[in-house]
Order: sequence, then C-alpha cells, then structure tokens
Amino acid sequence: MLNSSDRIQTSHAGSLPRTPELIAANDARVLSEDGFTLQRTPEFDGLLEAAVIDLVDRQTKAGISIPGDGEFGKAMTSAVDYGAWWSYSFQRASGLSLTGEDIFTAEPVRSSPGNVKLTTFPDRRDWTIFRDAYTDPTSGISTGSGATAFPTTTGPLAYTGQAAIASDIASLKAGLGASAVSEGFITSVSPGSASRIANEYYATEEEHIWAWADVLREEYRAIIDAGLILQIDDPSIAENWDQINPEPSVADYQAFTRIRVEALNYALRDLPEDQIRFHLCWGSWHGPHTTDIELKNIVDVMLEINAGAYSFEAANARHEHEWRVWEDVTLPEGKLILPGIVGHATNVVEHPELVAERIERFASVVGRENVIASTDCGLGGRIHPHIAWAKLETLAQGAAIASERLWR
Repeated sequence: MLNSSDRIQTSHAGSLPRTPELIAANDARVLSEDGFTLQRTPEFDGLLEAAVIDLVDRQTKAGISIPGDGEFGKAMTSAVDYGAWWSYSFQRASGLSLTGEDIFTAEPVRSSPGNVKLTTFPDRRDWTIFRDAYTDPTSGISTGSGATAFPTTTGPLAYTGQAAIASDIASLKAGLGASAVSEGFITSVSPGSASRIANEYYATEEEHIWAWADVLREEYRAIIDAGLILQIDDPSIAENWDQINPEPSVADYQAFTRIRVEALNYALRDLPEDQIRFHLCWGSWHGPHTTDIELKNIVDVMLEINAGAYSFEAANARHEHEWRVWEDVTLPEGKLILPGIVGHATNVVEHPELVAERIERFASVVGRENVIASTDCGLGGRIHPHIAWAKLETLAQGAAIASERLWR
C-alpha cells in the first residue's frame, strides 16, 4: 500500500458519479425472478469496463494518486447510487428473498441496558428529533432509502457474485493499466453492515452476522488475489449508534460493536493487512447528525480491525474538530490514516489552502508519511457530478500545497 513517503498521496472513499450512459444501461437491465437482482450481460460488462477505464484516467488527471473503480459495477437505480455500496451485496448472495419486511417499514425496536438492538431506520434518534425536516420534501434532506428493494434472509447464505466481482476487477485493472497507475482499490461491504436486513433463518443476530462474514470473505479474497487494495465499507461501526433507541451507554455500544469487528476480522483472517483499508462513516445522508457518536468513543474499536489503513469523516461540520483525537491516540506502527479532507455534505468547494491546513493538522499528530488525503464519503449521487470533480481537483491542489510545506 502506498504511503506518503515523499508527498501527500490522494484518494477518495469510493463512489463517484456515474456517466449518463452507464445509468441508462443499468436502468435497462432486467430484474431476476427474486425481484431485486439485476441480470448481467456481456454488453453491459463491456460498457462498464470502458467507463471505468475512462474514470481512472479522469481521476489521475484530477490529481488522485490512488484511484478506484467509482463503485461503477455496483447496481444502482436510476441516478441514485449512494445506496449501492450496501445494496449491491444482496445481488451477490443466495438465501435472500423479498418478504415485504425491511428496515424502513418494520415496527420500531427498543433497547435496554445490556440488551442493545437496532431499531428501524425511521425510528433513528436524529430522524425522530428532526421529524418535521425529514418529512418535508422541500427540506433538501436525502436518506438513501428507496434505492433498492430490501430482502430478508430466509435461507442459508452463500456467495454468488463471482462473475460480478471478476468483472469489477477486470475493469479496474484495465483502467490502471491504461493510465499506468500502480495501485487502485475496490470497495466491499462489511459483515456488520450487510447483515442489517431482516433475518428469518439464523437463530441469532450474531449468527447472521457471522454467516455474512463467510459470504463476503470470498469477495475480499478475490480483490486481494488480484493485487488490488480492498476497502471495507462499514458505517455500522459508527452509524448504528444513532439507530439504537433509546441512546445506549458507550460501554454497551462498544460491546455491541465488537461483535461486528470480530466477524470482520474473521472474514479477513490471513489476508495481508497492507492490502486492506477500512472506511468508517456516520451514515453520510444529507441531514442533521446531532446524535452521532464521538470518534473518541470508537477509535480504539476501529483500530482493532485488521487493516493497514483507516478512512474516516473529518471534513464535515460535525466531525472536523475531532482531528485532535489523534493527539491522545497512538496510531499503530506501520498503519496509515485516510481522513476526509473534502466533504460530500455541502456544495461548497473547499479552498486548496483549507485543504492543505486540514492535511497539515493530521500530519502534525500522526506524521506526514502516514496521511493520505481523502474524502469524507463517496461523492457519487450525493452532489452534482461537476461539483464532485471540482472537489477532487481541490483535494489534489491542497495536497500539493501541503506537500511543499511538509517537505521543504
């Protein structure tokens, strides 16, 4: 995994705006009999590879040194792609079916001390506090709901995404080769996040999570065996806090979360840490985040994950101040951080000088060589494509300014 040995490297959190042609081709795909799996065709895979080749070229020209495939191979509905990081996993596993129950329509669930349970999405604490805003179609709040049909686990889970991940890998490797780039990454969901659907088959929630760990390990290994960087997407580590009602104690939440960390580490067992990076976020929908758990309360749990690098939100107004957490937390030897330096939650394009200042803050506490400048979360579907690319360009410009200062 590249580090910032001689300059600040740049990357992003995964999703990038799809092209109109790719969106149209995806919309034209046929649903399978299960009602939520989109069928693949050689024509679509060919279009996908061409789009990723162009995407990698555009990233490198924008100044991104560690590009990704933009999550282009992960199914999305129409222009909505910010749910694809998660919902794609339903298309790559058997044992799922539509039952009419999902996390948006089920009855709310209440937790108690020592017995932490996730409630439904509309029962989240922030969604409850700001109910008027969330139910007002003119408020500008987007939640990511409705991006796909949410299935239920109704049988034994097994991985069926071999062709899909092979296509993702082939597309990115073609793009890296065409642009003469040495390193690129593909995202894959964590067991803790994939399992946030209804379960009618496994005896316990924990059993359900570990079953997803067995499923997703196959995808993890495929990405790593191809010589690419695996990025684990896992908002469940931080986001679940807001989906527990009433608010739990920090100790109870850490215990609840460690089950998910253990399942992820099980799925990553024996895989090289220097090809793995972990992405943590607080949900990233456009809306108020007043009930987010503080980074200081989960950073140690995050560092228990067997990865070589950790990506997290650090640019948005709710979490920018938390760079100071690293004054008190020691980054393990050989590990990297990918703090979000530009955000997805605002249309304002950050000034390169602000970008440089944010990078320099992190360099001052963990060492310049251990910082890769990134984005808070995926930019695809959250802001206009023109703005998304402007943010990547300003990220690279600010990294160049920071590099000049840090290595002069």
